[in-house]
Amino acid sequence: MPANYFDEPVARSYRTRWPELFEPAAIDPVVSVLAELAGEGPALELGIGTGRIALPLARHGLRVHGIELSPAMVAELRRQPGGRDIDVTVGDFATTRVAGAFRLAYLLRNTIMNLTTQDAQVDCFGSVAAQLQPGGLFVIEVMVPELQRLPPGDTVRAFTVTPAHLGFDEYDVARQGLISHHYWVDGGQADVRSVPFRYVWPSELDLMAQLAGLTLRERWSDWHRTPFTSDSAAHVSVWAKPG
Repeated sequence: MPANYFDEPVARSYRTRWPELFEPAAIDPVVSVLAELAGEGPALELGIGTGRIALPLARHGLRVHGIELSPAMVAELRRQPGGRDIDVTVGDFATTRVAGAFRLAYLLRNTIMNLTTQDAQVDCFGSVAAQLQPGGLFVIEVMVPELQRLPPGDTVRAFTVTPAHLGFDEYDVARQGLISHHYWVDGGQADVRSVPFRYVWPSELDLMAQLAGLTLRERWSDWHRTPFTSDSAAHVSVWAKPG
């Protein structure tokens, strides 16, 4: 079982520390695309968290089942209106399987990188493929590794600098690793957290999908379906199971 970095303090403060993620501009395009891809569903969210996307999808009438490693995040989901109506299985989304077959599975906000080994990421694709209906879709939203933005010899890049929050990514190129260091200041108190990730390239994800029997159908730079280019900082990729 992987380490759980989303404990109760993180779950309680998730919305207040990342308010921009809960703005309609950040939620509506995601929900629109996922609802279209899911059709009549059902849908499976890996790393469902506090229900930022699952809850509005459910309000669209889509049945969503979640897999989540952190009981604290699930407890926060349950506190939201409609949160008790969403089925959640607590476990490692790389290997946990639930009953039924899904039209859509999705993994958002770089969460594939929370799996810190290549084996775990490959296992995730295999597990998802086994839970998809024929013709079902797997969607991942993830950053493109920012190595080209690092000056030669440097390993650390700042991704946010505000009076309340300093954030730095520390790259380990030899091991394809990344540690995100966060320094929060809240009420005069400092909260320091470091979370490990494994960054992954689009072509590598395509190979993992191929190993699982999935085929790339779409790739965009964002949820507005902007074309993916060499300058894209992130991608939304859609793989299909043969139907």
